[in-house]
Amino acid sequence: MTPPQTVVVRSPVRCVDGLRVAISVQGEGDPLLLINGMTRPLQSWDQFTQNLSGRTIISYDAPGVGASPTPLLPLSIGALAALAVAVLAAAGRPDTELVDVLGFSHGGAVAQQLAKDSPLRLRRLVLAATSCGVGATTGGRPPALRSIAPQRADRWQRPDPIGVLWQSLAFSSWSSIPFLGAIATPTLVVCGSRDRVVPPDNSRVLAARIPGARLALLHAGHDLQRAEPAGLMASLVEDFASTSRQLLREPAGG
Repeated sequence: MTPPQTVVVRSPVRCVDGLRVAISVQGEGDPLLLINGMTRPLQSWDQFTQNLSGRTIISYDAPGVGASPTPLLPLSIGALAALAVAVLAAAGRPDTELVDVLGFSHGGAVAQQLAKDSPLRLRRLVLAATSCGVGATTGGRPPALRSIAPQRADRWQRPDPIGVLWQSLAFSSWSSIPFLGAIATPTLVVCGSRDRVVPPDNSRVLAARIPGARLALLHAGHDLQRAEPAGLMASLVEDFASTSRQLLREPAGG
């Protein structure tokens, strides 16, 4: 597939509560909001987005990552979910519009919270290599510690260590277990069968507790943004959108 041709990368724009966030908007078509993993800048989605077509892709740098300044105080997962809604507004999406949301790793926690707090904004939900937070099956070294080392340093800016700390604190006290059964958004859960950071058992829990959720395991590790798993995940997302479209179609040809 050819990558989206229209690209708008904005300098950090004011979103909510004085926070300034760098936002990227690409392409045309059904909107897809991408919520990134801890330490990952919006450029890390490139291998994934180049395999999509017919989409308006909205991505952003979380506070303290990439071009987004670090806030003075940590933000809770709930506040980060509210920020994601503010990003949609800053990207020019009307508040009555339904969007698909994909959350990777730490961003999967934010996406779960978004599905709880703003269910009327979501058309579909994709949770990739993530967990329920407190109560999850633990894996290897936390991503926050792994991320202090350079990651593709030739292309990606190092995250601010304080920003990484803030994200770690938010996740350490959060859990979606109490509300997973109330998520009504059609959901696809994706994980790597060899993920040692967020073991696959976590995805099985999410898929079992979210009503009607589908589970897909890829022959991969945690980093689903690498070229091969990113391409496979893009195909899964496209297939999920296609097969669920009949259930989500609006009356009278909507």
